Amino acid sequence: MKRMMDVLISLLLFVLFAPILFIVAILVKYKLGSPILFRQQRPGLNGRPFFLYKFRTMTDWKDSRGVLLPDEKRLTSFGSFLRRFSLDELPQLMNVLKGDLSLVGPRPLLMEYLPLYTEEQAKRHLVRPGITGWAQVHGRNAITWEEKFKLDVWYVNHQTLVLDIKILFLTVKKVIRSEGISEDNHVTVARFTGTQTNDKEGHG
Repeated sequence: MKRMMDVLISLLLFVLFAPILFIVAILVKYKLGSPILFRQQRPGLNGRPFFLYKFRTMTDWKDSRGVLLPDEKRLTSFGSFLRRFSLDELPQLMNVLKGDLSLVGPRPLLMEYLPLYTEEQAKRHLVRPGITGWAQVHGRNAITWEEKFKLDVWYVNHQTLVLDIKILFLTVKKVIRSEGISEDNHVTVARFTGTQTNDKEGHG
């Protein structure tokens, strides 16, 4: 039922948002250049890698040594607008149709975080990752990594179709209010460097 809901809703959203997808794609090309889509490998179900798609929100500006500038210098006002209303996330509907993502599930993070998780935190990969999730409707990037992972694992242990529908409705509310887009003093969120616990052995 969950996979059926993912496919049906994603197809419907693709049709509804087709004009917006087209317009945003043109604007990204005009304001940020090519490629239009940001493509990055992320861990999926059971940690298996896949390529996540988003609209670009940053420039490729580099310093004199050819190194990319910090995110806050490359994120344009246009990119901030896309992030504010989650328009940059729309291409992930393709990931849902491909089966890489679900509409609802723990957000897929960076591959480099995999060895940093505690055994409990790693349970977030026991389900297919999602475009939105329980952590996203309870603070998104405005809460700590540890709080996010607790919410993710809670979802893994309590997921139901009714809960997924509730999360989708709460997500719409969050997007309209533009809540939790970034962490304090960061354009998005600070990198995860691991959780310091007494039983962290083997996860450093």
